Amino acid sequence: MTSVNRKTEIISAAIEVFAEIGYFRATTAQVAERAKISQPYIFKFFASKEALLLAALEVSWQRIIDSFRSVVESAFAEQLESDLIKAYEKVLASHQNEMLLQMQSQTIQEAPIREAMREGFREVRQIVLTAFREAGIASPEERTLIFLARGMLCNISVALDMPELMEV
Repeated sequence: MTSVNRKTEIISAAIEVFAEIGYFRATTAQVAERAKISQPYIFKFFASKEALLLAALEVSWQRIIDSFRSVVESAFAEQLESDLIKAYEKVLASHQNEMLLQMQSQTIQEAPIREAMREGFREVRQIVLTAFREAGIASPEERTLIFLARGMLCNISVALDMPELMEV
């Protein structure tokens, strides 16, 4: 197996383990076990558990960013917001552990992790805000705020298994 594939498998295993038991309780030994490799092999790719978390966060943010960019490139202005919502719901349904990882990471105080979370939110916000502006949506800043807030509520709804939070 190529080292790129192995690195991707390690990140996927880390996302699962961190989402299931939490970053602070998880060990690289547990990640290695999930990836079916030896623990020292993780350190061939990642200098520390924090570096592994940062890579996992990068993957999770990039998935959302790529999904939103794809929508923005192809959506008509009148269905832009609903298409973005559908895109996020699709990512959430297929990659729930990534959302759980991001939710946990919002509370981690280490500077590199906080910066990764800030940067992810900044980029998502900028994509949505720019798209709303270019589509001529009224009050694009407010609509972006509401869109992001709805996404956060969607995350909580899924994490707590409370679909009623999303009933309109």
